[in-house]
Amino acid sequence: MSVSGDSTKPVRVRFAPSPTGHLHIGGLRTALFNWLFARHHKGSFLLRIEDTDLERSKEMFTESILSSLAWIGIDHDEDIIIQSSRIAEHQRIANQLVRDGKAYHCFCTQEEVAARYHAQHGQDEHVKYDGYCRDKQNQTGLFAIRVKMPDHMTDMVFDDIIRGHVIIPRDQFDDFIIVRSDGSPMYNFVVVVDDAAMQITHIIRGEDHIANTPKQIVLYEALGYAVPHFAHIPLVLGPSGQRLSKREAATAVTEYKDAGYLPEALRNYLARLGWSHGDQEIFTKDELIQFFALQQVSKSGAIFDIEKLQWLNGMYIRQTDDEQLYKVMQQALQDIPHHKALAFIALYKERVKTMHELATAVQTAYYGPAVYDQTDVEKWLASGMREHIDVVVSLLENLSEWNADNIAHVLKEYAQKVNVKLVQLAQPLRLAMVGAASGPSLFVLLAELDQQEVLRRLAVLKKTE
Repeated sequence: MSVSGDSTKPVRVRFAPSPTGHLHIGGLRTALFNWLFARHHKGSFLLRIEDTDLERSKEMFTESILSSLAWIGIDHDEDIIIQSSRIAEHQRIANQLVRDGKAYHCFCTQEEVAARYHAQHGQDEHVKYDGYCRDKQNQTGLFAIRVKMPDHMTDMVFDDIIRGHVIIPRDQFDDFIIVRSDGSPMYNFVVVVDDAAMQITHIIRGEDHIANTPKQIVLYEALGYAVPHFAHIPLVLGPSGQRLSKREAATAVTEYKDAGYLPEALRNYLARLGWSHGDQEIFTKDELIQFFALQQVSKSGAIFDIEKLQWLNGMYIRQTDDEQLYKVMQQALQDIPHHKALAFIALYKERVKTMHELATAVQTAYYGPAVYDQTDVEKWLASGMREHIDVVVSLLENLSEWNADNIAHVLKEYAQKVNVKLVQLAQPLRLAMVGAASGPSLFVLLAELDQQEVLRRLAVLKKTE
């Protein structure tokens, strides 16, 4: 049995998250690949909220998922489909399958199915249904609905855009349940009904869904629906080579937003996670849409590298206009005068990897350090240096015109006069200003601060033990 989709229809894809938690970083990449594919082919990208797990589904998670998609710049076409609103339609279609003889009522309990299977096959942990109720009529009691697997069905072969021919042996399938005995439809059934109703042409999802595909193809054909194209993308893996977990990196998209990653950088990084276009690393949104092709997606799992993401985020920060960066951090910097915030952003944007780091650096530059790096204190306030600071304070105090050139001139002149390296004066000064010996250009930093504020911070540092 071989299946491939119709390639003549306009592209329609969907992303269908379950609102049982915040959007996973792997889910965001799946949404992004769908969105890029749709935009590249000038097709439609649709959203469906799969909230049929009523106990775990929460409105707060639906809002979080939609917010995460909007934050990274993934927009959708048409109204959002809420799966729970379609339960009556799912049940109607399941009953129609029964009336058409393509599904049947099964009164067997799980224990009965297992007992019969083990009696014939021993204690094999994988239990298959034996078709006990397939041809029985006039039974009473609670029942599930099972689909009839086609008698003529051989091994399932379907064409995957990424993986090519996928073959799954026939003996892995039985007459599977499409509606539970409590009346709730099963996942494989509802997604087929909903995807057909939404006229989805391409299903782009994680490779963990490959095992579901043959069951869904059987249902498409039983229902008389056109079978879509399938593309199963590799999973996002942690450094261990296992599926990315919280032990190895943050998994929720909200955590990356809160940690200060720019949406453009995260979008760029996720697009490159398992996909490539030559050796290009940095892409604009338009370039991603122009170049994206499912055929260029790797078959192998993609390793999530937080250091590479940080590098890329730093690149995007440096390329972003200072005013735009300010707007992103405006709430954190609201008590700092606008012109001062911009000046410190310009000073620090070349040195940070996240917006959180940048906001913290700007706050420290403006307000002064809350603590000092003790290793730097021990290194740069060694014997004799405090006396030099006294002289530096006097020199800076007597500067009539406060600017970077004048500050540099008096410090360099003094260092030469007393035969010390400029760094031996500069590092204690930087330590006083921002709490550590590393930082941006000292002379520019001092010039951006009020003269009296510089003297105040030097006085505080001198009291440090």
